[in-house]
Amino acid sequence: MSLYITDECINCDVCEPECPNGAISQGEDIYIIDPNLCTECVGHFTKSQCVEVCPVDCILTDPNYSESPEQLQIKYEALMRKAG
Repeated sequence: MSLYITDECINCDVCEPECPNGAISQGEDIYIIDPNLCTECVGHFTKSQCVEVCPVDCILTDPNYSESPEQLQIKYEALMRKAG
């Protein structure tokens, strides 16, 4: 699954630099996560780095973007090929 940021976001700026895929950006009111870039850190880390650093626990799995660990790995590999 991709992750998403809830309205509880306090715009503290700690999540954005932690994302190895550049999936997090400043939205109109709060930070947002691009589900096309989010791999929940699969391929980079064992835990989602944005979730680890969020001080208000407002980053959750997005039920609208259900992906298995295998699908997240495939997405990660595609992103790395594109970046490389």
